[in-house]
Amino acid sequence: MIIGIGSDLCNIERIQNSLDRFGERFTNRVFTEIERAKAERRPFTRAGTYAKRFAAKEAFSKAVGTGFKQSVFMRDIGVVNKSSGEPTLALTGGAKERLDAITPHGHLARIHLTMTDDHPFAMAVVVIEAVASDEFREEK
Repeated sequence: MIIGIGSDLCNIERIQNSLDRFGERFTNRVFTEIERAKAERRPFTRAGTYAKRFAAKEAFSKAVGTGFKQSVFMRDIGVVNKSSGEPTLALTGGAKERLDAITPHGHLARIHLTMTDDHPFAMAVVVIEAVASDEFREEK
């Protein structure tokens, strides 16, 4: 069953302006080490890479129904890739606690994430699915 859906559209130029104005102060506050490493390896699409991840964080905060309050912080939401290359989210702190709180008993949360960018915009959609614990184990 679907327990959350969120989307976000982010202007890449706005992220570029934040990178220019605040530099590492911005990236260290908002992005995980993995996200920063990926973006810094992409000098020609650096701002777009950050913008997609920014949009993913916003989309997740909408999917769990809190926005960035109730201890859900941007740095607690990190975009990572599965071994297949598929993007997903790694959660810590308040973001993980909120996801755990909205996941029905006897279920595990599965996060589906898609991101795209076409200058000047980046977009992300997050769908959170609750899967029965026994079904989840069988799929692994």
